[in-house]
Amino acid sequence: MKRYAKAVWHGSGKDGGGHMTTQSGALDKNIYSFASRFTSDRGTNPEELLAAAHAGCFTMKLSFVLDETSYFPEALETNAYINFENGAITAVRLVVTGKVRGMDQAAFEACVQEAKRNCPISMILNITITTEAILRN
Repeated sequence: MKRYAKAVWHGSGKDGGGHMTTQSGALDKNIYSFASRFTSDRGTNPEELLAAAHAGCFTMKLSFVLDETSYFPEALETNAYINFENGAITAVRLVVTGKVRGMDQAAFEACVQEAKRNCPISMILNITITTEAILRN
């Protein structure tokens, strides 16, 4: 399986702008710029997309890890927070909330740690990744 995305940029770094498109069409010429990256201007940015990819990948991996237990995940939600400092992504914090009937906090946290170790996006990031596991039953 191979996936691709395309970025197009016109102009200088600060005054230019561009758009991103993904193979699936989920992004279709979505705009990005200096202002959407470093302020709250309209558009997306690479860090936001990395956070979305990491949250999605980790959550799906966690569901597979939970499949190997005797517990069924009714709902899982992950927020990924990217630290972008001095021109570098320095850390990611994953906060996952799960509704898994009958599972205790320690077992849930163990599954979260296994998912973090084996999530394909986590494995390619050579930075600090922390997790917070919240179990709601």
